[in-house]
Amino acid sequence: MKILVVGSGGREHAIAWRLRQDAEGHALFCAPGNVGTAAVATNLPLKADDTAGIVAWAKAERPDLVVVGPEAPLVAGLVDALSAAGIAAFGPVAAGARIEGSKRFAKEVMDAAGVPTGKAETFTDAAKAKAALPSFGLPVVIKADGLAAGKGVVVAETLAQAEQAIDDMLVGNRFGAAGAEVLVEEFLHGEECSILAVVDGERAVLLPSSQDHKRVFDGDRGPNTGGMGAYSPAPVVTDSMLPGIRDRIILPVLRELKRRGIVYRGVLYAGLMVNNANSNPRGPLAKSGSEVNVVEFNARFGDPETEAVLPRLGGSFAQLLLNAASGSLSEADLVVKDDVAATVIVASGGYPGDYEKGKEISGLAAASADAIVFHCGTKEADGRTLTSGGRVLSVTGLGATLREAVDRAYARIAGISFDKMFFRRDIAHRAFERESARQ
Repeated sequence: MKILVVGSGGREHAIAWRLRQDAEGHALFCAPGNVGTAAVATNLPLKADDTAGIVAWAKAERPDLVVVGPEAPLVAGLVDALSAAGIAAFGPVAAGARIEGSKRFAKEVMDAAGVPTGKAETFTDAAKAKAALPSFGLPVVIKADGLAAGKGVVVAETLAQAEQAIDDMLVGNRFGAAGAEVLVEEFLHGEECSILAVVDGERAVLLPSSQDHKRVFDGDRGPNTGGMGAYSPAPVVTDSMLPGIRDRIILPVLRELKRRGIVYRGVLYAGLMVNNANSNPRGPLAKSGSEVNVVEFNARFGDPETEAVLPRLGGSFAQLLLNAASGSLSEADLVVKDDVAATVIVASGGYPGDYEKGKEISGLAAASADAIVFHCGTKEADGRTLTSGGRVLSVTGLGATLREAVDRAYARIAGISFDKMFFRRDIAHRAFERESARQ
């Protein structure tokens, strides 16, 4: 197939890399791609938000499939424009992508579909939002309604922190238009996990579970980030739980969206909070009374979950995506290998705040059969690979066990360096703690 992958991060590098593993030998293109994707595809001088340019290229080149990676082009209607031009695209139309683009809309859909989730209220007035805080108790979650690159969520432990977060978003305009409306949300106890469902509007195939690490520092400390690492599978989600997640969460949302006139195709990413005997620490159930609650939905592959999940897939990845895009998805399209994967993000000093760019990266040329280096924020200049983002690299180790996968990821990172680089050293700590508790 001729396939275009839209985006420039670690997720898009992982998508292009996994498509390159297919036996069919696809002709791959990335818009705009990065230093890593250039090794497996042809990079195009088109930005991910250049809808007109991407559609013009697609009209001229007639790819069999366009895979849209980032959320912003989905929310802006890139899939709508491609579909209008007769180009098959993997990803939801703009109306469906609102499930990520507006947290208020996502809550409305969940409530109408009977999907278990935490209590939430939406506000545009800071005083009214603060007045509602006592009814939620502490901790409490403050969320910007719109897209904020994974940083628009504050888990407030005190009333002062909650009020400050509300002021930052509604008064201080911290996230611009994305924070013009905020959600005050019930804090859900338990352990988070991610389920990426490939869907075709009616049917859903659940990819292997994963768990990411949102806080910037070891021990889950510091501010939220776009993700500092992930691993797959996540032991907190047992195989017996997957049918319930599909039937009680994913499929009802697809039906509710269809009832609203939206045929949702692509990835429906469910960020879940699990609170049962298999999760640790344990706290009170949410007001929904369910052991599995939805924290959020995303309209695309997660990052860095994608870098941990896709290397575990066998079969034809392109056919899986094309069948979803064309409404002909089947469980037989999904092949999962026995490998366990662990992904560690290598970041620039200062992230998720201010950080410097243009640092030369060394150690990328070394080959490893059991560890893959995905590029998240890199650029090339004068034959050198330089940093260009806060999250710079995503290093995935593979193994027969989680310990083996984690050790291989860190072993590969040991050979990489750039000025002020840092990474978490405790990826998958919850899984290891659970394992130790059983012994």
